[in-house]
Amino acid sequence: MIRKFKLKVLLLGSLLIFFSLPFFVWADSLGQKTDFFIDPSHDVKARDSITATLQLRGSQAYFYIDNYWWDRFGLAKEKEVKAALSSLSQAFENEIYLILTSTFGSEWKPGIDKDSRITVLFHPMAKGIGGYFRSGDEYSELQFPNSNEREILYLNTDYITESIVKSFLAHEFTHLITFNQKEKKYKVEEEVWLNEARAEYAPTLVGYDSEYEGSNLQGRVEKFLAKPSDSLTEWQNKISDYGVLNLFTQYLVEHYGIEILVNSLHSSKTGIASLNEALEKNGFEKNFSQIFRDWTIAVLVNDCSFGQNYCYQNENLVDLRIAPSLNFLPFVSKTSLRIEDSIKDWSGRWYKLVGGRGSLNLEFDGIDEVNFHLFYLICEESGECSLETLSLDEQQRGTTTIADFGTNYSFLTLILFTQEKTEDFGELEPAHPFSFEASTMEEDQTIKALLEQIAFLKVEIAKVQAQINAILKKKLACQKFEQNLYFGLRDNSQVKCLQEFLKSQGNGIYAEGLITGNFLSLTNAAVIRFQEKYAPEILAPLGLEKGTGYFGSKTRTKVNQLMGW
Repeated sequence: MIRKFKLKVLLLGSLLIFFSLPFFVWADSLGQKTDFFIDPSHDVKARDSITATLQLRGSQAYFYIDNYWWDRFGLAKEKEVKAALSSLSQAFENEIYLILTSTFGSEWKPGIDKDSRITVLFHPMAKGIGGYFRSGDEYSELQFPNSNEREILYLNTDYITESIVKSFLAHEFTHLITFNQKEKKYKVEEEVWLNEARAEYAPTLVGYDSEYEGSNLQGRVEKFLAKPSDSLTEWQNKISDYGVLNLFTQYLVEHYGIEILVNSLHSSKTGIASLNEALEKNGFEKNFSQIFRDWTIAVLVNDCSFGQNYCYQNENLVDLRIAPSLNFLPFVSKTSLRIEDSIKDWSGRWYKLVGGRGSLNLEFDGIDEVNFHLFYLICEESGECSLETLSLDEQQRGTTTIADFGTNYSFLTLILFTQEKTEDFGELEPAHPFSFEASTMEEDQTIKALLEQIAFLKVEIAKVQAQINAILKKKLACQKFEQNLYFGLRDNSQVKCLQEFLKSQGNGIYAEGLITGNFLSLTNAAVIRFQEKYAPEILAPLGLEKGTGYFGSKTRTKVNQLMGW
């Protein structure tokens, strides 16, 4: 994560002061206490400054820890943290620093502080933040009043003893390198999304994503699959931004090489223009726009049999496929479905059409001022699929007809994207409205065929529910709930099982996901949300409209049912 700061220019009349005396730098000493400015929007207590102590001094980095956090622990915890710092320091010196500097180039060294070591500062941050980098620290206090005047990276103490902290350090160190290679060398600021793209690929480059379980890549895949339609270039610093960016960058490097990221960094151009320059320099005929188009198809099919451009070869990503928006056309002789939506530049939309029977007519209409790009994947009952282009006129309208839909063809997936803006992306980009209508018409449709389809769907639903129940049963490892639970219970094993179940129901039920055994306000609120989600089965029989938070017989019955008991 990178934080950009505009410089404040101080005009001190016309007087220029030059320091001609020799400049001596003293290295930081172990146990030294130092005051640091930090980003209050990231700090867990919204502080803008802290005092930290140097707990470890490596050959390439100082490791400071916030005194407020450190002073709360006893000797056992301190020993654990110091061991973790020692391991992190070795990883930085022998892996992160060597690989990233040999690939992307060096950070500013000795830098603004005239010290060859960088500073890594740990302090408690808001949940989910791995770390950040402030470019303002690379300027003097005259230019940026809250500058620490160091080559400094900030990491979250939440992860200080976890292996993923190495990935976070590699990510933030890449931002430090980018500042030197881009802003110091060429006096230009990289587009935020591309700056983050290089940093997102750093853990993979160093080798930390090879072991997929618990890796940064695994976390990014989960976030991408949850929101695949997030814009690649609009940067709101949300977790979904990192998901889509990571998976696109994995594809870009896998198919076109790490040199594309390297050469675009060592260019006076920024963003898409620098990537196109790098692609041309490396002899590729495709530009960024065409690569993005291939990627929107690859994340849908991820099958090399469609072509080498439509798959991942990374063993951790070979099974990656997004779930398109599913739209059912009723099995009647004549039916239609209309979708109205909007899309931002450099994001994909995927709509899967199933059901219906007969001739499928698809009509698209987008806003006239924007060029929409549309493709559709049409698959036969045999499993054979083909990718087709849906051509649009100047008014961004187009239509196509598929005969024997529902008999010879089992489904159609529409793929669309826009690429109007190519530079100067911000935190909020405009959305382009569009609509499409799908309709089917069939002659001589029989009731028997309809009932067969219904019966088939019931069987498939039963199979899926059985799989879900089996997964829940295995994941929760909890027995059937036999007793009532209520607010105020503490250190209760049944409460722990309840919390595990609520967590498995997703962020909409129990976003905090804490497994403590204590039935307090967060658990109470999660139970209420669960009760209201299944109100017809839990609340209505009791004459209630709002959840109570009391884990009684009706709630237990529903939970046990979902767990497969």
